[in-house]
Amino acid sequence: MAHHKSTIKRIRQTAVRTERNRYYRTRLKNISKAVVVAAEANDKEAASEAFKIANKQIHKMVSKGFLKKSTAARKVSRLNKLVNKIEAA
Repeated sequence: MAHHKSTIKRIRQTAVRTERNRYYRTRLKNISKAVVVAAEANDKEAASEAFKIANKQIHKMVSKGFLKKSTAARKVSRLNKLVNKIEAA
């Protein structure tokens, strides 16, 4: 058990950050999955709508400091490629 005030505070901060990051990680998986599922179903409209939401949320995660800018760009690019592949087919 921690004895120093600063250590006790760090433990509290870590718990809060862990919970917040868990939320963002789950959200990221779910919004990405929504685009992939719509794309696999060859539903252009649903995939584009899901992509718009995903794009906005992923970039919001960058501003919150959860993702790096390049990681977000890579994820958005891959999802966009997936959506565009449907439109070409």
